[in-house]
Amino acid sequence: MDKLLNDFSPGLFVVQTILLLLLIFLMVKFAWKPILNSLNEREEGIQDALDAAEKAKLEMQNLQADNDKLLKEARAEREAMLKEARELKNKMIDDAKTEAQTQANNMIAQAQAAIESEKKSAMAELKSHVSSLSIEIAEKVVRQELSNKDKQFELVESMLGDAKLN
Repeated sequence: MDKLLNDFSPGLFVVQTILLLLLIFLMVKFAWKPILNSLNEREEGIQDALDAAEKAKLEMQNLQADNDKLLKEARAEREAMLKEARELKNKMIDDAKTEAQTQANNMIAQAQAAIESEKKSAMAELKSHVSSLSIEIAEKVVRQELSNKDKQFELVESMLGDAKLN
């Protein structure tokens, strides 16, 4: 360090200082602005990239929210369709049961009507048969009674006596 102090030249120091100041001035005049501009452009580019990344992140969150909303709507619609299908199935089953019950009741009513008709027919046939048998019996009894003339007169007189009373 002593050697540096001994070799010190004030003229050389002034010239070097002037050159340094001139170099700084030229740097400020010609190089400083382009360097600052490129740094500012780089900073703006980085900031734009960060903003774009934030915007993309927000869009992704919005898309995720939309997807969740659509998924919930689709699930709700599916549930509504399943509920409607179940209700339709139950209604069809109830309608089929009602129709089957109605048909069964109609068949029972028809069977009862047929039975009643057959019963009336059988009763009419029975009455007819009984009346024909009664007539045959009465005929046989009357023949037997009327075979004797005395009995015929008695029968006619008793009938006339009954006719007067009525």
